[in-house]
Amino acid sequence: MIIRGFAPVSAPDARILILGSMPGAASLEAGQYYAHSRNAFWPIMGALYGAGPELPYADRVRHLQARGVAVWDVLQSCVREGSLDADIRAEAPNDFAAFFAAHPAIRRVGLNGGKAAASFRKFAARSCPAGVQAVTLPSTSPAHAARNFDDKCALWRAALLA
Repeated sequence: MIIRGFAPVSAPDARILILGSMPGAASLEAGQYYAHSRNAFWPIMGALYGAGPELPYADRVRHLQARGVAVWDVLQSCVREGSLDADIRAEAPNDFAAFFAAHPAIRRVGLNGGKAAASFRKFAARSCPAGVQAVTLPSTSPAHAARNFDDKCALWRAALLA
């Protein structure tokens, strides 16, 4: 099945861009980034920026935008059954040249997991302006249980708040 991602959550003055690969089934159904209740993304955003899951989604988005954080996905569309990144096929990337042109203050790109990092390198790295640092972060997906929450949060903090 062909699935399509969301528009970016961003303000023109964003300094950090966090990229996933493609929203999972729970996110697509809810129309919200990182909607799966066991995904660590919003708890990490709560620890780093005060945009935790206890807030309504619209408030979380506003908190991130006010703190210069944008959220998007590397892929605009793909073919995938279910939610696993390993099942992604027929990738079509988002327009990163246009995004970076519209967001000239971006200085760091946080890549949420290995698939986001691989797809970014394949499709978007060449559009990344000079001086922008891209860093691969441990996936916040509940399918990625290799690290506990505290370890993930510490690595995200070190990468994004450095």
